[in-house]
Amino acid sequence: MKLKWLALAAVLLAASPVLGTDVLTFHNNNARTGLNEHETILTPANVNQDSFGLLFNLSVDGKVDAQPLYVSSVPISGVGRKNIVVVATEHDSVYAFDADTGTLYWHVSVLAGNEVPSDNRGCEQLTPEIGISATPVIIRPSDSPGTIYLVAMSKSTGSKKTVVYHQRLHALSLADGSEIAGSPVEIEASFPGKGPGNDGSGHVIFKPANYKETAALLLHDNIIYTAWTSHCDLAPYTGWIIGYHVHSLTRVNVLNVDPNGRPTSSFLPDGSGNSFSGSGAGLSVDNNGFLYGLTENGPFGELSTDGFPKNGDYGDSFLKLSPQSLNVVDYFTPYNQPEEAENDTDLGSGGTLVLPIMTTASGEIVHLVVGAGKGGNIYLVNRNRMGKINQKTPDNSNVYQEIQNALGGAVFGSPAYFDGHLFYGPVNSTLKQFTFHDGLLSTNATSATTNNFDYRGTTPSISSAGSESGIVWAYENAHSGDAVLHAYNALDLTQELYNNRQAPNGRDAFGAANKFIVPTICNGKVFVGTTNSVGVFGLLAVKAAQNVTEWVKIDREEDPADREDDNIAVKISLTNTGTQTITGPISLVFDDLNPESYVLDPDGSTTTAAPTGSFYVDFTPASGELVKDQTETRIVRFRSATETVQYRPRILAGAGIR
Repeated sequence: MKLKWLALAAVLLAASPVLGTDVLTFHNNNARTGLNEHETILTPANVNQDSFGLLFNLSVDGKVDAQPLYVSSVPISGVGRKNIVVVATEHDSVYAFDADTGTLYWHVSVLAGNEVPSDNRGCEQLTPEIGISATPVIIRPSDSPGTIYLVAMSKSTGSKKTVVYHQRLHALSLADGSEIAGSPVEIEASFPGKGPGNDGSGHVIFKPANYKETAALLLHDNIIYTAWTSHCDLAPYTGWIIGYHVHSLTRVNVLNVDPNGRPTSSFLPDGSGNSFSGSGAGLSVDNNGFLYGLTENGPFGELSTDGFPKNGDYGDSFLKLSPQSLNVVDYFTPYNQPEEAENDTDLGSGGTLVLPIMTTASGEIVHLVVGAGKGGNIYLVNRNRMGKINQKTPDNSNVYQEIQNALGGAVFGSPAYFDGHLFYGPVNSTLKQFTFHDGLLSTNATSATTNNFDYRGTTPSISSAGSESGIVWAYENAHSGDAVLHAYNALDLTQELYNNRQAPNGRDAFGAANKFIVPTICNGKVFVGTTNSVGVFGLLAVKAAQNVTEWVKIDREEDPADREDDNIAVKISLTNTGTQTITGPISLVFDDLNPESYVLDPDGSTTTAAPTGSFYVDFTPASGELVKDQTETRIVRFRSATETVQYRPRILAGAGIR
């Protein structure tokens, strides 16, 4: 099997320009692979109870259902550049903590003055309150610290003491949490149809009280996409995707995939359904810009001659959507959709993952998206020929590959992908690895953990250094009520490297368990949410790299003619003027880089040992060392809104944390 990542690069980077190593969106990228392939600190050799564990807990004011997001080298007023972790809570609060020390830089509530978070709307899925449930998304332009986009639910008391529910899209400055101009906006929408919740005039109406946003936000091509689900299937509700422009926050497109609610089922007799939950997973995007999502239980209508439902109702389906119009351009629906709708075994409890390009045994290039739901079947769908629905024979022969009963339990969440392997964590079963060969997925698990994951299973995340040092991280919502973090060798899931219960005397206990939790791994840290905190894990004893700046002469040469817009190319040379050979790896650190500037190329990271939050790039010669009088040169490209790029250089060498 040939995996061609080049064509997927635009998808992986689509959420925002990646500056240093960031996690700016759910599951790391818009393909939703769950992979951070730039993790050089944590390895299978050092993730164990002796050297790895809980560093500190970040206390917050509510449940953390959204995945924490990591932003490197953020300019903080009066402090300098710092790596921060952004945490959102069900109490409608947003926090920015120092990712390396736990220092709180800012905390804001997005509630209006007379509001409180929503009650649970008679549904125990999110309780006791509903605030910020979905993972936000962050954009980092070159001329500002960045913006956090999120959806928050709240309620207030009206003039006649009636309760008014609100769903709002907020845009917050990453520098201090303040609302940007035009923020927030009320989520409002209508769509042509006569289905549940219609206004009697030919339109279904989005009613904030009837919905919650659990699906992670998607940022693609300057549009923020929100996707909505119900409160425990409490009717009336339908399936909404609503898009907003990142700059103006104006609504730019709307889709409803249950506009007419026909035919009904005994499970949903009014025709409600077809919403988007994903158990926290967000819509995914391929390299051509098409969006993918899975719908929940609901109606699937009679087909027109082109094979699409006449009434626009798409229950229990894979959908491929045009990014500008949000039109359904293709779909796949299992042949037994009516049975799924009656028995509540829909696809929409899971999320989609866009796979890299693969080549079959016959040489055919295929573009696939994968998903699974409550039925425990894995579906691999050809993004160019999804298959629609087979109503001629009782099978799914129209889909690229179906693996029936592959998982041994329902899926509430997303898979993860690493180096030709797909990972799923179903309910009341083991975390499983499946392997691709010649464009097909193994029909049985090629590796599995020795422990089960209870209700609601687990959504794994993966860290690696390229194709090496793969670690699968998984969160367990244990029967005891405790939150448990597991780490496994990605190539052999029977090899558990660590779980936080292994440490003696409860050293690594970090809080009460919660569902929909997805670990975030970045720059040697693992961030895991609980009911009132985020546990931060990392290496217990950190050996810092050696500072050899005094032994190195640094020459810098900028060519003014090589400027393009805000991009500045600088030729930087390091010469060993000391008496000893400097052993690699060798890094050039840009301390005190002016707030308007960022390192674009070559790829690097940010420091996690003091002083933290500084960009650095590799300067190691091919020989692995810099001998006396030897010079090593790189072209470093900066993005800067100022005429000059200012920084204080620092040279680090040898093994150890940067």
